[in-house]
Amino acid sequence: MAQLLNGSICLSDIPKEKITVSEKNGKKYLNVTIWINDEVDKYNNNGSISVNQTKEERENKAAKTYIGNVKFASKQAATPVTNDDDDGLPF
Repeated sequence: MAQLLNGSICLSDIPKEKITVSEKNGKKYLNVTIWINDEVDKYNNNGSISVNQTKEERENKAAKTYIGNVKFASKQAATPVTNDDDDGLPF
């Protein structure tokens, strides 16, 4: 069941050392974690976006770097997005 979310990230909060450069195409990437909450927060956000942590960072309980939030795009939270033209193809 597909769901559409809208969000934003704070580019200023991204640790530069977490940005990787692909050897294949030279593009820059940032691995992120998106967490969807069971209930909205006090700002009506449905989830948060943080920078991925390494195994060592998780084991050492390093503080997460939160860089953004997400909200369900529809007015009703968690309403599935459907394709009325569904022909069984993935595109």
